[in-house]
Parts: sequence; structure tokens; C-alpha cells
Amino acid sequence: MEAAAAFIRMMKNPFWAAWFMLAKLPSAFFSGVRVRELSEDMCKVTVPYKWFSKNPFRSTYFACLSMAAEMSTGALAMAHLYKMQPPVSMLVLKMEARYLTKATGVTVFSCYNGRELKQAIIAATVTGEPHTFTAVSEGVNEAGEKVAVFLITWSFKARKSVTS
Repeated sequence: MEAAAAFIRMMKNPFWAAWFMLAKLPSAFFSGVRVRELSEDMCKVTVPYKWFSKNPFRSTYFACLSMAAEMSTGALAMAHLYKMQPPVSMLVLKMEARYLTKATGVTVFSCYNGRELKQAIIAATVTGEPHTFTAVSEGVNEAGEKVAVFLITWSFKARKSVTS
């Protein structure tokens, strides 16, 4: 899909990725959340442990971990939605998290549900009804230990096309 490839190229360009983050997700930008790998099938996003993302317990604040997990699933969906006609809206309906150990360094969140997200988007456009999909994002630390697992439920709904 050409549009998905264009979105992926944009997110791999450091200038455009930073501009997108600063304009659309400033709290993620300032927390250091970054897309590191992106394809139509998978996405890896990092969040560092630093002054802006820390909590009083000497670990990464759960909200910053949540941002990175959500972005690893949302960037995949956005790639498939980019320049789609008719446009399709996306919305997080539900988020579940399980924290397994303290995040004290860089945490990498990975989601491999690109194909399933694309299928939910296509189903929403074909049927005209909202469709949901729950994507899984797992965060690991630099030692490869699992830090957290997130389940992000997305809803996709085709918007009505405007005709004159």
C-alpha cells in the first residue's frame, strides 16, 4: 500500500518524525518517546528513564510507559489509515496494563499486530460499522526483561464521505 509506505517513510525521517511528535503529541515528545522501527506489520517505540519521565520511586512514570505502548500500536494503525478515502477515525476504547518490574532505563515497546489492525480498518470501511481490535504491546528493558504488557483496544469507524 503506497500510502502506508509514505507514512512509514515520514516517521523514519528524523525531521518529520520530530515535527509530527512535537505538533501532535508534545507530552510524548518531551518525555523522549520515539518511534525506532516501523513497518506495516510491526512497530518499536522507546521511552527513556530521564528527568522528564521519572517518578518519585526512581523508575519511569507509568503514564510515559503508557504513551510509548499506545504509540507502538497507534503508529501501526496510522500507517494503514494514512490518506485513506473515505477517512477512518481511530479512538482508544480501553487500555489494560500489567507492570512486571521497575523501568529504570530505556524501555522498548513492540507491537506485531499490523496485519490485524489493517483488517479491522478494512472491515470498518467495507461494512460502514465501527470495528475494534485489541493490540498487544510488550515493553522490555535493556537486559531483555519484560517490564510491562499493554492491551490497547482501538475502535475504527469510517467517516461519511462528503459529496457535493
